[in-house]
Amino acid sequence: MKLPFAESFKIKMVETIKKSTREEREKWMKEAKYNLFNLKSDYVFIDLLTDSGTGAMSDKQWAAMMEGDESYAGARSYYNLKESIKDITGFPYFLPTHQGRAAENVLFSAIIKADDMVPGNSHFDTTKGHIEFRKAHAIDCTIEEAKDTTIELPFKGNMDLNKLEEVLKKYPKEKIPCIVVTITNNTAGGQPVSMANVKGVSALAKKYGVKILFDSARFAENAYFIKTREEGYADKSIREIALEMFSYGDFMTMSSKKDAIVNMGGFLAFRNEEDWQKCQMYNIMFEGFITYGGMSGRDMNALAQGLREGTDFEYLETRINQIAYLGKKLDEYGIPYQRPAGGHAIFLDAKKILTHVPKEQLIAQTLGIELYLEAGIRGVEIGCLLADRDPETRENRYPELELLRLAIPRRVYTNNHMDYVAAAIKNVYDRRESITKGYVILKELPIMRHFTVELGPG
Repeated sequence: MKLPFAESFKIKMVETIKKSTREEREKWMKEAKYNLFNLKSDYVFIDLLTDSGTGAMSDKQWAAMMEGDESYAGARSYYNLKESIKDITGFPYFLPTHQGRAAENVLFSAIIKADDMVPGNSHFDTTKGHIEFRKAHAIDCTIEEAKDTTIELPFKGNMDLNKLEEVLKKYPKEKIPCIVVTITNNTAGGQPVSMANVKGVSALAKKYGVKILFDSARFAENAYFIKTREEGYADKSIREIALEMFSYGDFMTMSSKKDAIVNMGGFLAFRNEEDWQKCQMYNIMFEGFITYGGMSGRDMNALAQGLREGTDFEYLETRINQIAYLGKKLDEYGIPYQRPAGGHAIFLDAKKILTHVPKEQLIAQTLGIELYLEAGIRGVEIGCLLADRDPETRENRYPELELLRLAIPRRVYTNNHMDYVAAAIKNVYDRRESITKGYVILKELPIMRHFTVELGPG
């Protein structure tokens, strides 16, 4: 008899979570101005808002924290992290930051100026926000197939090389500070990028004299998909694949709260010393001294250990199988989502579920609110709210995909929780015809509004 799949960890500590009534949730949602970010965590039963900083650290990570060196300069923890980053990514220089968006802030302060063009495969919210805040332009070059949630492709997060070359031809290299390769492609549904595509991007970058930046929050999950889906990589380790992948880049940013499984932390890494030195001033201004940035010594130790654990194949197999498990449950119920199941989340296709809600009334946000009211489950909108307004016309941008992301924290929930989530989605899906109205914006910030926006019924 073939043995069934089993998780590659056992549980040592638990945290109590409590259910609530529909009446309570309706009250709390109204008080939160219909913004899921404004809900108190105690009001949430299963929290799938993000997989960023919400994972469960291991015994080895907690032990590493106890050995953290809190010296202001030159701490042992810095050198532990430096060694881990170099071993796994190959980048010899790095700057620690408190999280990924801080790394973007430091790097973009040094390399991006007004009217620059930054092509990439679906820049995520903070990346695009930092680009547009500097009056530059983020140009999406993702493959067209990513916009059709029904298509099954092994590497749906790929860059369209023809689109990319059009940008590189149109603008002088002085106007293109870098090409952003996001691994995995979060906005497109947690979809991976193939090694062949990375090589193609690299060839174009060299041809036109432009640098490559890897947005690397989920690089290990991307490496897992390359190992399991791309010809020629089945016998390579995750770390071997990561080293090859990063060898094509000039720098990388990382929100370590994802694949390094820490609650807070990030870094910026460089291929050459000149780029590293160019960013040091901004790191000192915005984050802290170059050997601690925005991090404590104990957190750097936990991050160094987390990078090693996050690139373990058995851990990744457990992690990604849980996403696939939820996807299969949704398949049983006929619920549309971005296919195939991504590396860190299920992205529900809100347009196909709530067909009667007008786009002006925030379709994916409406689905998120309905799921919370149904069962106390919190997801996050990847749609019009996240897309922000056009910086020039100030009109709402309506992306082709309106998705509700259900991001699964690492080593936190069991498959029983996934069964609960799937059943709740089915309940909303079964009454979808009765949901005809959504929500409108009452108050918003000019950039990255989705975090603090206030809404009212449409």
